[in-house]
Amino acid sequence: KQVIGLVENQSDWYLGNLWKNHKPWPALGRGFNTGVILLYLERLRRISWEQMWRLTAERELMSMLSTSLADQDIFNAFIKQNPVLVHQLPCFWNVQLSDHTRSEQCYTEVSDLKVIHWNSPKKLRVKNKHVEFFRNLYLTFLEYDGNLLRRELFGCPSQASPESAALEELDEDDQCYDFRRERLTVHRVHLYFLQYEYTPTEDDTDVTLVAQLSMDRLQMLEAICKHWEGPISLALYMSDAEAQQFLRYAQASEVLKNRKNVGYHIVYKEGQFYPVNLVRNVALRNANTPYVFLTDVDFLPMYGLYDYLRKSIVQLDMAHTKKALVVPAFETLRYRLSFPKSKAELLSMLDMGTLYTFRYHVWPKGHAPTNYAKWRTATTPYKVEWESDFEPYVVVKRDCPEYDQRFVGFGWNKVSHIMELDAQYDLMVLPNAFMIHMPHAPSFDISKFRSSSSYRNCLNTLKDEFHQDLSRKYGAAALKYLTAQRNI
Repeated sequence: KQVIGLVENQSDWYLGNLWKNHKPWPALGRGFNTGVILLYLERLRRISWEQMWRLTAERELMSMLSTSLADQDIFNAFIKQNPVLVHQLPCFWNVQLSDHTRSEQCYTEVSDLKVIHWNSPKKLRVKNKHVEFFRNLYLTFLEYDGNLLRRELFGCPSQASPESAALEELDEDDQCYDFRRERLTVHRVHLYFLQYEYTPTEDDTDVTLVAQLSMDRLQMLEAICKHWEGPISLALYMSDAEAQQFLRYAQASEVLKNRKNVGYHIVYKEGQFYPVNLVRNVALRNANTPYVFLTDVDFLPMYGLYDYLRKSIVQLDMAHTKKALVVPAFETLRYRLSFPKSKAELLSMLDMGTLYTFRYHVWPKGHAPTNYAKWRTATTPYKVEWESDFEPYVVVKRDCPEYDQRFVGFGWNKVSHIMELDAQYDLMVLPNAFMIHMPHAPSFDISKFRSSSSYRNCLNTLKDEFHQDLSRKYGAAALKYLTAQRNI
């Protein structure tokens, strides 16, 4: 008749003697731990398990009012009433490293263990005679690369995915094979890595700051949270070990700990290029507001930008028109900056040489169409025309086109996105908005781009292919992009 296999609870919880007035749910003897459960499904269905556990739970809740240990309390109350249905598993299938544990009585050699259960928040301070062994085992687990599990341990035969079929069609002699392969890589993604809470606004003007980052930009998060009080969707490109470091960093930060409207989404590292547009798309897809502010994590928005953007969304009737709002970008070469509190203060700093228009020294084409000269005196939004290599930071509806994932690493990842936006939206520069790029060391991908001619050649090949795809998709609307490419 046995239908449920469980290991006996290894603490005194269900004996009810841990502290004064401790009143646990009913249990058979020491009770059972539900960290590992063996279920005989066919028999469970036959005895109407669904109804049986529900009746037990409802009866006990009349007096207990709530559970302390969730499902475990209900299992134990059910077993107390129906002891014939439980099969006691050997304790080494669930060695419980909790406080007040008796786990060391369960085994003589650690080689006997099958499943180790750290059922205490004090993972590194478990009370056990083999505490050092368990501590080292836990730390090894945290540092483990999940991609090894994926490649080495699971040889599950299954139907070929579209990605694997497309991978087989790639020409390995193609000089851009590595780039094309990267586009087909399926990454492990952990959405909402930390607790997230968001309450929609009533006026449908809410906007989420959307960005991506890797471990070397982590220090920007606290500053961004201070500058932007609205919701944020961040995709973080990290290894398993880096994700654990980020967790510790976030838990230790008073600023991050107190912000619940930030969605953190881990995209686990794989491959040799930074899949920047794939990571951006993860952040974009998981924004929960009608509008998104597409930016980079090394920019600080002006104070009050969140409220200003929401007002601009109403004033420009973005709900019924196709507009992309450009937030002018500036930069400082100073690691310590007295951040301007107004447009007037920013203009003064520009004149003094404390600030510059973004990429003025190395890539003026990227932001020249913003028309900074006009912006200096503008008091109303103004429309700008697309020019080759334009890559502004914009506010658009959340259902805008996604980033093109063929572009990985450095080069053309934002440019291609703005081209597709321009084919559908009017580009409008906001007169009283700004953001400032903070200095940092160059990324590894920029170094690869600068040092490798084959990297640059492949980027040009991908650009040509993107232009052709854009032409097919948008027809006459895309002619200006093809003309610009030929002129280059």
